[in-house]
Amino acid sequence: MGLSEESSAWVTLTRAPALDIHSLSRALEIFGTAQGFIQASDASRERAGVPAAARGFLTSARAAPSPAERAWLEDSRHHVVPYTDPRYPALLREAGRHPIALYVAGNVDVLNDPQLAIVGSRNPTPQGLATAQEFAEYLAARGLAITSGLAAGIDSAAHHGALRAQGVTLAVLGSGADVIYPRCNLPLSLEIQHRGALLSGFPLGTPPRAENFPQRNSLIAGLSLGALVVEAARRSGSLITARLAGDLGRELFAVPGSIHSPLSSGCHELIRQGAKLTETAHDILNELNFFAFFGAGAGAPAGPSTAAIPASGMDKEHKILLDALGFDPTDLDLLVVRTGFKPEAVSSMMLILELEGHVQAAPGGRYSRVVRSRR
Repeated sequence: MGLSEESSAWVTLTRAPALDIHSLSRALEIFGTAQGFIQASDASRERAGVPAAARGFLTSARAAPSPAERAWLEDSRHHVVPYTDPRYPALLREAGRHPIALYVAGNVDVLNDPQLAIVGSRNPTPQGLATAQEFAEYLAARGLAITSGLAAGIDSAAHHGALRAQGVTLAVLGSGADVIYPRCNLPLSLEIQHRGALLSGFPLGTPPRAENFPQRNSLIAGLSLGALVVEAARRSGSLITARLAGDLGRELFAVPGSIHSPLSSGCHELIRQGAKLTETAHDILNELNFFAFFGAGAGAPAGPSTAAIPASGMDKEHKILLDALGFDPTDLDLLVVRTGFKPEAVSSMMLILELEGHVQAAPGGRYSRVVRSRR
């Protein structure tokens, strides 16, 4: 957007302590614009009810935008979107507590696209990663923007899935919009800016502190029509996001998993509390009544689902072993017990099944059966 006087003023206001929507709204009724607010006298701001901490900051040398902030804003794809701007997400504005402005890198016009949050574990299983990516790809191809937090694991898989569909994805940061965390996701963040947007409610330069992530999670929940949780432990940030979404009246979806997996316990808890048990993307689209947006696509296939890769042509022993494996991660010793085969035979056959794409290695020396999408 370039560095206009008004955008410069909003940069200053986002850094002012103790300045919230309520006090700022009253002041803007008097001063008219953010620039007018900045240029007003301290006495005028005091009469307008501006908190003392904010007034002290605004009279200090720290209030002026830094060279780094000015340089960031000079990029045409960088924006500061105040809550008074019609581009500010309507759902977020209605959510109650929200930032006075959003920093956006990318396409600012996607902020009001219909969005689904997809969140989950930072250390998911291979199947969890595949599930998140498949759901995101299918839903993004049908017009839902995919919103997540750019974290490692499920978040990254969701962003990748939307990008693979050439759909829209938004990444909400727990840092300034110019601070990418984790650093390994810098290439992903650049892709997201081309197909959607990075956004943050924190001033530029804000590091990714632990205390920032509840606000990040609140933004994800507030932006979205609903939230899908794919693999989450009972105590995780993903469940916080889901509960925040539920508090806002958003739809909650959770993918069930093995009763033996700690990464399924959070999803199962959400389902017990009323989240929709979700097996296919069709479940989400039906619940959101999103088929109205497709037109002729209303009869589209149901989307990601778990179906075993066919075992046709497999010899009897390999099929017995595959059936004994089931769909939960299992170690070789247990497979020996279940099948009665010798350990060296099980080890050899598992290697063949892995090479043929029927099984995959899981953490802890275990194996799990490979599933694929059924569209």
